[in-house]
Amino acid sequence: MSKNYHKLLIQVSLKKFSFAIKDKLAHEITHFASEAISLNKPIDEQLDKFFQKHIELNDKYDEVVVLHDNSLNTFIPRELFSEESMGSYLQYTTKVFSTDYFAYDELETSKINNVYVPYVNINNYLIDKFGTFTYHNINTLLVENLLKKSIQNPNKEAYAFLQKDHFELIIVQNGELIFFNSFQYQTPQDFIYYILFTYEQLVLNPDFVPLHLLGRIDENDTYFEQAYTYIREVDIVQNKFFISGDLLLHHQVPKQYYILFHS
Repeated sequence: MSKNYHKLLIQVSLKKFSFAIKDKLAHEITHFASEAISLNKPIDEQLDKFFQKHIELNDKYDEVVVLHDNSLNTFIPRELFSEESMGSYLQYTTKVFSTDYFAYDELETSKINNVYVPYVNINNYLIDKFGTFTYHNINTLLVENLLKKSIQNPNKEAYAFLQKDHFELIIVQNGELIFFNSFQYQTPQDFIYYILFTYEQLVLNPDFVPLHLLGRIDENDTYFEQAYTYIREVDIVQNKFFISGDLLLHHQVPKQYYILFHS
């Protein structure tokens, strides 16, 4: 089979179906689109419409990667991991049912696994479309990316990845995961409360442990101001992926797709 050196990246949640096309030779995002998902309509019908509307989804790709965007996950040290116990790991962090299907990702850069609940109905639909593809929980790639950044840094660092109604808080040190959790928030006060509470519980000094921000945030909004009020060193992680000039000209790419574009 001849290669076209293009990779299809799909991110799916209960509210959104988004995808990007990456030119693997140029290391550049050449196409991006996102559609809302309604919980009141059959998912297969909605996906059918997405594939009809976005003809790029029907092309052939060297690689297809699907990111399940939910916080129905937990990280387990590999030495303590057992496939037979995946449901029990999750019952302490999220509501699970006996009918749920569980999956796990192995993190390449650390001896931990991420156990999670994938969207089985969406996987089944995409199998009919693509045959085979790779899928992960989105937080696997987020944590893996941040662990790589922390290698050879002996100091603890905090990262907050902001989305519309929740954020992930990750503490890393020298390539090791110290803490991971997902928090629901509505106001800047909610946001800083969870961060400061975590700092307190982990005995992290806000004067010395920096906070790096990703996702839906910029230096002009109140979330940044709240963080900067209480934590001495706060910055926004700059996106280092390349987006084609034509795409930037015609489409405003939201910052919350940091993980999708880095996949």
